[in-house]
Amino acid sequence: MKWLGLALASVVLALPAQGDSGSVLKMDFSNPGLTPAKWTLVLRADGSAHFHADSGAITAAQLHVIEPTAVDRDVQLSQQFADRVFDTVHHHNLLNEGCESHLKVAFQGWKKMTYSGPDGDGSCEFNYSKNKDIQSLGESLVGVASTIIEGARLELLLQHDPLGLDQEMEYLKEASDDGRLQQMCAIHGILAKLVDDPDVMERVRRRARLLLAESSK
Repeated sequence: MKWLGLALASVVLALPAQGDSGSVLKMDFSNPGLTPAKWTLVLRADGSAHFHADSGAITAAQLHVIEPTAVDRDVQLSQQFADRVFDTVHHHNLLNEGCESHLKVAFQGWKKMTYSGPDGDGSCEFNYSKNKDIQSLGESLVGVASTIIEGARLELLLQHDPLGLDQEMEYLKEASDDGRLQQMCAIHGILAKLVDDPDVMERVRRRARLLLAESSK
């Protein structure tokens, strides 16, 4: 799961990601059992990204919880993260490889990754990939999307259920530490807002400060 700690054996890549402003990676994700059920993350080589999520058949009202059912926003990810994403893509033939393992594993959601750039195009789709780098890349992008969705959830809780922030921030810290959530810089705005809000309980503000500090590393 700790894809960010992945060390590529080769440093000879087709193109340096940070110098290739025309490169774009899009990941489409779908799992009807989740809310949101579908989302798309579009990442550019400079770390700028756009996230769009649609609601699924299971709505927040049916779950009786405060849950963002649709999210649409621009986010900024770290340059280091973007470089590693595009390095992996170039290392694996611009995703022009068979990704799906066809193993009998639990359904994790369909992930379709599509690359386009001046050096070519490629795509692959999988539930669970036989290639450990591609599987880790997919898990990392899911971790980023989950972070963005959590940010939208924090915004709703701050507005409608401030007391619910305590448990949610505890989860954010734990999930950030174990890699389920990645790139806290993507939700810098709501974390900073929590830190600066004197009406929010101090424990929530303290955890928000810790996550902000992590996001700046």
